[in-house]
Formats: sequence, structure tokens, C-alpha cells
Amino acid sequence: MRILGIDPGLRTTGFGVVDEHAGVLRYVASGTISTQHLDTHALPARLKVLFEGIGEVVERYQPDCASMEIVFVNVNPQSTLLLGQARGALITAMVTKNLTVAEYTALQMKQAVAGHGRAQKSQIQEMVKRLLGLSGLPGTDAADALGLAITHAHAGKAMARLAAGVALGGAAPKIGEKASYRAGRSR
Repeated sequence: MRILGIDPGLRTTGFGVVDEHAGVLRYVASGTISTQHLDTHALPARLKVLFEGIGEVVERYQPDCASMEIVFVNVNPQSTLLLGQARGALITAMVTKNLTVAEYTALQMKQAVAGHGRAQKSQIQEMVKRLLGLSGLPGTDAADALGLAITHAHAGKAMARLAAGVALGGAAPKIGEKASYRAGRSR
């Protein structure tokens, strides 16, 4: 399975592509898409660069699925809104290429890659280098994106089973069956 990881950002978006086969990870590619050459007030143009850039990455590397970092609320609500718009452009680019997109928090990625949720950027870079057998450290944005791809390689199957309701021994609903709600006790 080929996985595209995305570390979204309006100024710089990191991407990383890894192959996973029988639990073995192999580095394919990584890099960044930058909008820093554009005026900071040119939001539509910046979103277009992100949309087209991820489209080119998908066309070139042909991933089977994608994983992206979930936005957290910053102290500055304006920054959060802008990042949300960048994420929207990136997600739209991927789903128009028929990719499924899984989402993980930064904490989940740090735990999966470094073993603890408070890992620093430099620790993520070093662990990504080790896990993928790279000769040098990837840039911080690319390392986070590769970390998200690694997280999905490790957690994606379990998350899919949970979503299907089979992880705890339950049978997955058949196509066409409606989910039912069973009322519990309340006060």
C-alpha cells in the first residue's frame, strides 16, 4: 500500500510518500509545497497553489490513500481559519483524485513515531530518518508528513476495523443495513 502523508500549512505544506508491505516501510518521496512567493493577502492564489501542488504529487506518486494532520485551535482564531481553508483545499484535491483521507492529531503522530506525545520536531525528524532508513534528516514539514504516513501505516488497519465495528468481536453491518440506536438508561 502506498500512503501519502500531508502536514498542512498555508505557507508551507509538507508531503511524504511511503510504501508499506507486510509491515515493512519503504521511503518513496518527500518535500514541500510553498506559497511564500505569493502575497500573504492573495488567499485564493495560495489555495490554488496548494490544490494544484497536491494534485501533482498524487499524479506523480499514485498513492492508494492519504493521511493528514487534524487542525487544532490556535490562540489566534484567524490563523486557525486560514489553516482550515488550506486543509480544505488539500482534502478537496485528494478526494477529487479518489483518495480516502484519514486524519490524525499531532499527538497521535508523535506517539506512533517517537513513542510519546510531547516529542520535539528534531525528535520526529530523527525517528523518521531511522524508521525509513534515510541517509539524512528530512525537513521539519516533510518529516511531519512522513510521520503521518507512518502513523497511518501502523494505525490505519486497526482504525478501519474499529470504524467497521469488528475490532471488539462485533460483526460489521452489511451494506444496505441501517444502523440502529439502542437507548440506554438515563436519569
